Amino acid sequence: MVTIDYKKTQKDLYQPKTTPSVIDVPEMLFLMVDGKGDPNTSADYANALEVLYGLSYSIKMSKMGGNQPSGYFDYVVPPLEGLWSLDDGGVFTGAGAAIADKNRFIWTSMIRQPEFVTPEVFVAAKAALCKKKPQLDLSLVRLERYTEGLCAQVMHIGPYDDEPATIAVLAEFIADNGYREDMSSSRRHHEIYLGDPRRTAPEKLKTVIRHPIRPNGGK
Repeated sequence: MVTIDYKKTQKDLYQPKTTPSVIDVPEMLFLMVDGKGDPNTSADYANALEVLYGLSYSIKMSKMGGNQPSGYFDYVVPPLEGLWSLDDGGVFTGAGAAIADKNRFIWTSMIRQPEFVTPEVFVAAKAALCKKKPQLDLSLVRLERYTEGLCAQVMHIGPYDDEPATIAVLAEFIADNGYREDMSSSRRHHEIYLGDPRRTAPEKLKTVIRHPIRPNGGK
C-alpha cells in the first residue's frame, strides 16, 4: 500500500522557498481547537496539541481496529498548523516588531485530515481517545472545512522569535507585486510547523508563514 505524505505530494502547500511566492490555497479538512494565551505556558494550548495529535493518530490507526473507514488510505499525519491574531483585534503584519506579551495571542491550532474523515469517523475517534486518555478535554475540538484562498507565503528558517524579519520580507513582496494583506477574523496569520522544537535546533526549524492577500483595488 502506498503511503501518502501531503508534504511530498503537495509541495506547493508545504515546501515554499525562502523567497516569497503567491499561492491559491484550496479547501481542506482540519481538526481545529481555538484558544487564547502564551503557547509556551498555556495549559489550554498544551491540551489542544495533545487532543489534535491524539485524534489524528487515532484516525490514522483506525485501520487496526476492525473499523477501517470507507475510502481509507495510508498516510503520514500532516504537520501542526496555527492561525494567529491578537486579543485587541490586531493582526500579524510586516511591521517587523516582535510581540512581547504572548498572553495576547488568539490562536486556532489545527491538523489537516484526509478526505475520508467524516463526522462519524470524527465521533468514533473522539470516543476512542476519551477512553484511552479520559483526562483530556475534547469539548472544544471540531472537524471543519477551511478554504484559505489567495495568499502569499514564504519558508522561515530559524527560531520562532525571529519570524518578524521574515514577515517584513513577505509584506514587502506583497506590496511590490500589486497585492495587499487581507487579514480578517477568518483570514489570519498562518504558520505550518515542519520541525519539532523538542528535537530540532532552533536555527534549523522550518516554518511556513502564509498571509491572506487580495489584489490592490479588489474588494
